[in-house]
Amino acid sequence: MPRRDGTGPSGSVRGTGFGRQSNQQSQDYCTYPKCGTRIVHTRGTPCNAINCPKCSTLMTRE
Repeated sequence: MPRRDGTGPSGSVRGTGFGRQSNQQSQDYCTYPKCGTRIVHTRGTPCNAINCPKCSTLMTRE
């Protein structure tokens, strides 16, 4: 704190270091090419473990 007023080092920018992810996350989808069904991928669940709601076949990740 150069001025001792709690502002911190001059010119510091928070959150720009390597290894930090931004709040914007891209949406991934699980699809089944034959019937064209497309659902939002749920994190932690592989697409090939989800059955298509229309035709009950395993889906793939887009």
